[in-house]
Amino acid sequence: MTDPILNIETSTGVCSVSISSGSETIALRESMTGRSHAAMVTVFIDEVMKEAGLDFSMLSGVAVSRGPGSYTGLRIGVSVAKGLCYGAGLPLIAVNTLAVMALMVISSPHAPTDGHTVLCPMIDARRMEVYMALFDEKGRQTGDITADIITGDTFRELLDEKKMLIFGDGAGKFKDVITHGNALFIPGIYPSARLMAGLSFKALREGIFEDTAYFNPFYLKDFLATTPKNKMF
Repeated sequence: MTDPILNIETSTGVCSVSISSGSETIALRESMTGRSHAAMVTVFIDEVMKEAGLDFSMLSGVAVSRGPGSYTGLRIGVSVAKGLCYGAGLPLIAVNTLAVMALMVISSPHAPTDGHTVLCPMIDARRMEVYMALFDEKGRQTGDITADIITGDTFRELLDEKKMLIFGDGAGKFKDVITHGNALFIPGIYPSARLMAGLSFKALREGIFEDTAYFNPFYLKDFLATTPKNKMF
C-alpha cells in the first residue's frame, strides 16, 4: 500500500471518512443522515482502518477538510484529526473543502470538456449567503474563497462570457434568483472523503503539513451562536 492516509470530511451535513493509498480511495464510510458527526466520525474511522488492515502506526498522515463550512462540523473533524496526529505522531494535512466538491464534478458525467466552463461550488452560509470560489475544468482554483450574498446580478458579466456549473448545498439560493442560460445547476454534489485522496496525497508528497498544535479550520467568518431548531450534527 502506497502512503496510506486517513481522510476526514465533516464540513457540512455529510460525514465521511476514507483511507487512501496514493491517489486512490480504498475504504470509505459516509452518512448523509445529518446525525451527530461527533459520534459517527470515530466509528467510521475504526471501520475504515479495519477494512484496510491498518493501525495508526502504518499511516503516512491524517487529512481533514479545512473548510469553509459548518462551524460545528469543521470543529469536530479538525479536533479528531489533531488528536490522532498528536497521539500517533502523524503529520496533519488540510484540504480545501470547495476543491473537493469541484473534483466530484470533474469525476462525474457532468465534467466539462469545452474549455469555456467555470466550476462554482457553493456551501450554505445562512440566509442568502454562501461560501464559494471559482475553479477551472481541471479543478484549479482561479479566485478567492468568499462569503457572498447571492443576488440576480451575481456573476452576471462572467455568465455573459462562459458557462458556469453551480453545485453544492448553497446552489439552490442562486437558482432561485438567476435566470441566465449559462448558469447550469448540478445536483448531488457535496464534499466527500472519497474525493480527498488526490489532494491529500499531493500535499504529502510536497511536504505541505499543518502545525498540529495551532491549526484551526478555515471558518471564513465569525461564528454566530443561535438556538438550533434541530440537532443536525
